[in-house]
Amino acid sequence: MAIIRLTQEDYLQGITSGKRAILSKAITLVESTLPSDKMLAKSIVNSILPQTGKSFRLGISGVPGVGKSTFIELLGKLLLAHGKKLAILTIDPSSHRTTGSILGDKTRMSQLAVIPEVYIRPSPSSNLLGGVGRCTAESILLCEAAGYDFIIIETVGVGQSEIQVKNLVDYFMVMLLPGGGDDLQGIKKGIIEEADLIVINKAEEGNMTIALESKLHYESALNLLHGHTKVMLSSAKTQTGMVEILTEILAQEFVLTSNGTKLKNRQTQKLSRLKTELPQRLEELFFALPGIKKHWRLIEVKILDNEITVEQGLDELVAFF
Repeated sequence: MAIIRLTQEDYLQGITSGKRAILSKAITLVESTLPSDKMLAKSIVNSILPQTGKSFRLGISGVPGVGKSTFIELLGKLLLAHGKKLAILTIDPSSHRTTGSILGDKTRMSQLAVIPEVYIRPSPSSNLLGGVGRCTAESILLCEAAGYDFIIIETVGVGQSEIQVKNLVDYFMVMLLPGGGDDLQGIKKGIIEEADLIVINKAEEGNMTIALESKLHYESALNLLHGHTKVMLSSAKTQTGMVEILTEILAQEFVLTSNGTKLKNRQTQKLSRLKTELPQRLEELFFALPGIKKHWRLIEVKILDNEITVEQGLDELVAFF
């Protein structure tokens, strides 16, 4: 039986009419590495650009075991109660051995997954920092064109890729566990500087004292950095603090949208991504050159035999390029 391929018009009509199955196929197309798929994906994304830009994008990151999925499910229910049409894009860690990923967020957010107004899409990180930004950016645009007005991007963990995700969202939240002093040592300063909101989760019976101490630690540290990042407590288990956090997020959505800051920030983000993603694109072109693998191996042998330095090897590779 022949496989019927969707045309560009099929994709455009399906996405803009809110058909989730077509939206999923379009995101799969964006993530594909096949040249024919990549060409069609670029054409689709370019065509839907006029229908994008109206959503509010919330980035959520956090240390392993902090409870992001449970938190997002509760937050999602509250957003639905406020009339939001919600898309959740999650970046799952890829296996270094198989390059596959678990893709389990639909299971972890089982209640949201069955609600028609919610779209959940797990995607593999593919172990590429730049890949997170490139595929996720296009997936966001597709979700916006499909009519989702609130988009949550949940990232793998804490690291460089999370700072890249900051360039894709309007508001960036970092979730941490109680234990402020230890956590400050265990995470990069950079991500704390980028956070708009820090949420200390699992602030519940047995953890409340240390959670309050953590809040004070972070507030003190942040005052030394810039002073604008808020620190709040939550418990996904008891739902403590959830309404307050939602209120803060919705207030920021209103302010950033009404005063033009959201639009201004997105313009800056686009230019920043252009600059940061160029090196990876050039690297892809470099390794696609005919004969480059053979030439690379020759350079490696020369370096290991002390015939040339690493710098000279780089000069030869650039000259070959």
